[in-house]
Amino acid sequence: MAPPRADGAPFGRVLTAMATPMSRDGEIDFDGVQHLAAHLVDRGNDGLVISGTTGESPTTTDDEKERLLRAVVEAVGDRAHVVAGVGTYDTAHTVELARQAEKAGAAALLVVTPYYSKPPQAGLLVHFSRVADATGLPTMLYDIPARSGVPITTETMLRLAEHDRIVAVKDAKGDLYESTTVLAQTDLAYYSGEDALNLPLLAIGAVGVVSVVAHVCAAEYAAMIRAVDAGDLDEARRINAAVLPAVRGIMTKAGGAIMAKAALELLGVIATRTTRPPLIDATDAELQLLRADLAEAGVSL
Repeated sequence: MAPPRADGAPFGRVLTAMATPMSRDGEIDFDGVQHLAAHLVDRGNDGLVISGTTGESPTTTDDEKERLLRAVVEAVGDRAHVVAGVGTYDTAHTVELARQAEKAGAAALLVVTPYYSKPPQAGLLVHFSRVADATGLPTMLYDIPARSGVPITTETMLRLAEHDRIVAVKDAKGDLYESTTVLAQTDLAYYSGEDALNLPLLAIGAVGVVSVVAHVCAAEYAAMIRAVDAGDLDEARRINAAVLPAVRGIMTKAGGAIMAKAALELLGVIATRTTRPPLIDATDAELQLLRADLAEAGVSL
């Protein structure tokens, strides 16, 4: 487990929501998982999120999630914060996954808003509190109403911030006013969860990013964070503009999980871009567009 930080960023500054390498028949390639984890840390990530949406958590089993986590902790757990995605739309199941993640060596939990059932805010309070109560691990809330169907309102966020183990937010709400309000009234560490808004969120006080594009641009994002820390917004804007083609290629075409794997295959980091249904693999045409976008962003292919 990576040591705690004193810079207000409990889980590091640049975290990749890591893809899950698979063989062509759709089985998880655990050797490939360890290779990818080490590759990402070697190139500037000081945290990894395992079994998030980009890791295809909806189509991996509980046993596979545990094996994934153990594999990554074994590969990089002494060099990076390994955060386990455990959120589901079932509170009891989420608690089970949280306890499993703690036993497997996770440094922290990422818990997404329960999706599909659209619970009321009082239900969110119960859900997140029970999950945070279930282990001794620090917890990052994941606020992404475009996928979950329900935002974590500012009032609910303020109440959740009172819980000792709820320490951070992965913010993909896209509402800078609401995010600024929570930042002004709590000690929650905010992480940008939307690559297109990394710089704006850092500018209002986010401490880091939980990124899909960091599969290929971690060093650039680390440099952008350093520039913001130093008050050099001109340099931060320059870096942000330079990586925008990679954001376009990975996040605006077929979806981040699909295109992150395609990018890693292009780079030779993973053997195949195989995904599990209902996701489908990037087409050759999409691969060529991605290649051009990455080249424009300065990613060496």
